[in-house]
Amino acid sequence: MRSWLGLAMVMALAAPAHAADIVRHKSGPDSPILLGAAVPPGATLTFLSGQVPPVIDRQAPADSPRAYGDTKTQTIGVLNRIRVALEGMGLSMGDVVKMTVFLVGDPANGGKMDFKGFSEGYAQFFGTSGQPNVVARSTMQVAALVSPGWLVEIEVIAAK
Repeated sequence: MRSWLGLAMVMALAAPAHAADIVRHKSGPDSPILLGAAVPPGATLTFLSGQVPPVIDRQAPADSPRAYGDTKTQTIGVLNRIRVALEGMGLSMGDVVKMTVFLVGDPANGGKMDFKGFSEGYAQFFGTSGQPNVVARSTMQVAALVSPGWLVEIEVIAAK
């Protein structure tokens, strides 16, 4: 009897987790972020390196924010790059459980990060009717990113 119990325990631990098994602890009913997420044993974690915005204006100097857009535009571009990368790995934005956001102070915003612009871009991908999941998230202002034109870099962890 003990050997069957042991085998059942091993099989339960080895069984793959399903997205429904990931517990998302909400910060509040209308919060755009999670308090946290619990990922069960057996789930696969995917750590996606920081993604940066695509060029949107090839006429602008390559090292200028104008080449990449304002914070909202850059956020949308970065999140689209993340979406495409995740889809290439068999994942979706709904599988993202953790996000780390680096925002540079926008010269057009007095050198302060444009958190509102970031939030507006984020809201197009998370907490929508088509993709209702939100993520645990940290957002910080940094002095600079590799390119002087980048105002946004985002890295994510997805679980499935």
